[in-house]
Amino acid sequence: MSTPPPSTAVGAYITTISDTLRSAVSRRRPWFELFDLSTISRPSSVSDATVRVRKNLSYFCANYATILAVVLALSLLSHPLSLLTLLSLISAWLFLYILRPADQSLVIFNRTISHREALWILIAFTFSVIFFTNVGSLLMSSTLIGLGFVCIHGVFRDPEDLFLDDTVLANSGLFSVVLNGSATAPTVVTKV
Repeated sequence: MSTPPPSTAVGAYITTISDTLRSAVSRRRPWFELFDLSTISRPSSVSDATVRVRKNLSYFCANYATILAVVLALSLLSHPLSLLTLLSLISAWLFLYILRPADQSLVIFNRTISHREALWILIAFTFSVIFFTNVGSLLMSSTLIGLGFVCIHGVFRDPEDLFLDDTVLANSGLFSVVLNGSATAPTVVTKV
């Protein structure tokens, strides 16, 4: 079985990423609905706050993901050295592991490195970059700030006017996006 040329692999990878982003954007709710001030109220109890967060998270999932991405992007743009470090790490993974064909060996300093060895070297390099530079603390702090915004909005926005299915609420757990993937994605009908 032959491996596709690198340009085909890159094209397939980019197509997969763009399809995933389009699917996420198609589930986005209108922003004016997210920031409607008439729906803001104080929860009556902790259990009410938990139910509100769960309902709002399942309904505004794409909007909340956008807010997290914007907070993360602004944080990285305000620290250009961390951004360059993270981009270098991502490019190392892309060129040395993800986009490299499995049957093509990597030669560094006249030593042949297998695909498995390259994986372990990249994992060690990633942990060292994340934990021994300020990239890890920057990513963690900006993620926590974004999650703080999301939780505050989820607690104080009254979800009574939201139209949620029972199946949406059943699939709104912490790992539902990862586990269900495209199972909850909307169906798109195209004209031929």
